Amino acid sequence: QVQLVESGGGLVQAGGSLRLSCTASGRTFSTYTMGWFRQGPGKEREFVAYIGWRAVSTNYAAFVKGRFTISRDNAKSTVFLQMNSLRPEDTAIYYCAATLASYGTTPAQYNYWGQGTQVTVSL
Repeated sequence: QVQLVESGGGLVQAGGSLRLSCTASGRTFSTYTMGWFRQGPGKEREFVAYIGWRAVSTNYAAFVKGRFTISRDNAKSTVFLQMNSLRPEDTAIYYCAATLASYGTTPAQYNYWGQGTQVTVSL
């Protein structure tokens, strides 16, 4: 079992930045690929980014490339999502997730989920 807790969400103006964190407890964090997803109002949950267990491989959704950066600190069992140049359409609940697979871009590929953190971007 892995327990995930997100933090760092909030209200920010368009063009601003936020850094989300997700801290894991339970089984060995470093063996998991970690992903970030988001779910906006009335929308399905969508992939944002993932990072492999050794942080060698990363992948991003097209709509965040060049603006968001995923990273991890295995010593602290934490994964981060640095979000820059935020837009109103980035408003959503952001979830972190964990999988033992080597990659994952769909929610079904992930076994463990956090409770989510709200990000709201105003004009």
